[in-house]
Amino acid sequence: MRVLIADDHDLVREAIAAFLHGEGLGAVITVPTLDDALLAVDESGGFDLVLLDLNMPGMNGLEGLSRMISANRGRPVAILSGNLSRPLADQAIRAGAAGFVPKTMPSLAMVEAVRSMVAGESFTPYALVQPAEATGSNLSQREIDVLRGICEGKSNKEIARSLDLQEVTIKLHVKTLSRKLNAKNRTHAAMIARELHLV
Repeated sequence: MRVLIADDHDLVREAIAAFLHGEGLGAVITVPTLDDALLAVDESGGFDLVLLDLNMPGMNGLEGLSRMISANRGRPVAILSGNLSRPLADQAIRAGAAGFVPKTMPSLAMVEAVRSMVAGESFTPYALVQPAEATGSNLSQREIDVLRGICEGKSNKEIARSLDLQEVTIKLHVKTLSRKLNAKNRTHAAMIARELHLV
């Protein structure tokens, strides 16, 4: 996997890159401007994912997004932003972004967001697509325990063993907590859990 991060804030750019690399996401290249990003894409033939800071030099709003989508030959390009705004996220997705990634996301949730976008899925933070009251506070303690197991990468059987429950009971908890979180699958449930700091 090859990821390009374009952000004019050195600390943000390098911190995200170090974490993605540390999580085994392959080669992570960083640049400070849109022009540098376009040059990197041209020289390399493209990246599996490009993360563009919305407010860096050369972006001109979402115009820079369109330029990068063309340059990266149909592979995903997502917006990085310090501003968690539903209208802005909607506008970016409509303009062709593979996702809208807040810089304030928990690091493990960001890794999962990157993996899902590379796999061809669209990513918008849970907080922007769910009502404000949907915070996971409606989960029971047992559902939180099961969710913690999912986040640790355990199978239903392993979670059942660690909680001294039957596997069929765990399957029921997974189904219920996924419905409560509006999660598409276990991976999505784990992403939401990390984003909302539920575990």
